[in-house]
Amino acid sequence: MNYIRSAQEETLRRVRAEFLEMPGLKLTVAQAQRLWGVDRPTCEAVIEELTASRFLARTRDGAVILRAATA
Repeated sequence: MNYIRSAQEETLRRVRAEFLEMPGLKLTVAQAQRLWGVDRPTCEAVIEELTASRFLARTRDGAVILRAATA
């Protein structure tokens, strides 16, 4: 179980870094899944965690962007 949490935390760090390196990045769930190399449930869990923490925001069309980019 610790391995799963550790892998998810590594994915979260990677996703944060990618959005910070490319502030204009806008991804659909399918695009994010391919970019991050994860299955759909993992991708949705990462997006949910990062939107709940207000790091990412959803656009009207359902894509995700860096929250700071909405200001």
